[in-house]
Amino acid sequence: MLATPGELPTGADWAYEIKWDGVRVLAEVHGGRLRAYSRTGREITASYPELFAVADALGSTDAVLDGEIVAFGPDGVPDFGLLAHRIHLSGPDRVRRAAAAVPVRYLVFDLLVLAGRDTTGLPYDTRRELLATLPGIEVPDSFTGGPATAGEAVDVGKAVDVGEAVLRASAEAGLEGVVAKRRASLYQPGRRSTDWVKVKNVRRQSVVIGGWEPGAGRRSERIGALLVGVATPGGPRYAGQVGTGFSEATLTRLAELLAPLRTDRPPFPDVGHEQARTAVWVRPVLVAEVEFTAWTADGRLRHPSFKGLRDDLSPHDTARED
Repeated sequence: MLATPGELPTGADWAYEIKWDGVRVLAEVHGGRLRAYSRTGREITASYPELFAVADALGSTDAVLDGEIVAFGPDGVPDFGLLAHRIHLSGPDRVRRAAAAVPVRYLVFDLLVLAGRDTTGLPYDTRRELLATLPGIEVPDSFTGGPATAGEAVDVGKAVDVGEAVLRASAEAGLEGVVAKRRASLYQPGRRSTDWVKVKNVRRQSVVIGGWEPGAGRRSERIGALLVGVATPGGPRYAGQVGTGFSEATLTRLAELLAPLRTDRPPFPDVGHEQARTAVWVRPVLVAEVEFTAWTADGRLRHPSFKGLRDDLSPHDTARED
C-alpha cells in the first residue's frame, strides 16, 4: 500500500507515524525462515542479513510484515546517504563487509498476515494492536490525532492538532516528515490511497538515470553529472542534471552499474541539442533519490543533490511529486 503526497489531514480519525528515510521492505516469515522483498517484488533477503533476527524472534509464528530498512547516522537521524552503501550489492563477502560498516534496522509499521490469517481487511488500529504483540519486532510509535495537550504542542498552550505537533517535531529533529493514516482504513495492497498521506519536511524526488556528462578537471575521466528524468504517461521526461552529492566510492559504483547500460539513443525526447551532443546515454533502468530546492517553470530540478540509488522503486515510480 502506498501513500499519496498531500497536505496534513488532522483530527481524531487519523494516526501519525514518522516517515523514515529508508527502503520499503516486505518480510515474509514462515516456519522460522525469512524472505524479504522490495517494492518492485525483487527478493533482497541476502542484501540485509540483519533481517534474520526477525525470524529468530518470531520462531514458529508465521507473519508478513511491512516496514522500512533504515540506516542511522551518528546523530541518531536516518541517513539515506549511508543506506545507499547497502543498495545494489551482490556477493556474500561484499554484503557482510557493508553490513559491518553500515548496520541497518528494520522498522515495522504494518502487518499483512499473522499465523496464516490475512489481516489486510482489518482496520489500521487493529493491525497495529496485533503488531505490538509480536516479540523482537521494532515497531515505531504511532500518534493518535486530535487536539494536542500543552505538553504535546511545540508552543505551549497553543491549540494545535497532534498531527501538527508531530510534523513540527519531526522537522526540528531533522526527519523527513510524517505519514498520516486513517485509523479505520484497510490495507490495500498495490494501491496508492488517500487513506495514507505523506507530508515531507524536505523536497525529495525519485528520478530515473538516463545518462551522464563527463566531468571536468580531476573528474574528466569520470561521471561529472547524472542526467535524470521523471516518469510521465508518455514516457520519461528530462528533469535536469545532478552534479553534487557524490563520494568517490559512489562515482566508482555508478560507473560500474551504468557501463553495461550504455546506448546511442537518448531516453528523454525533450532533452536539449547541446546536452545530446555531449552526453553518454544509458537505458533508463536505475532509480536514484535526489534532494532539491524547487521545480523550475520548464520542469527542471533546481539545485539537486544526489542522495543514493534505490532498489525498491522502478522507473515507473518516478512520477513528479508536487
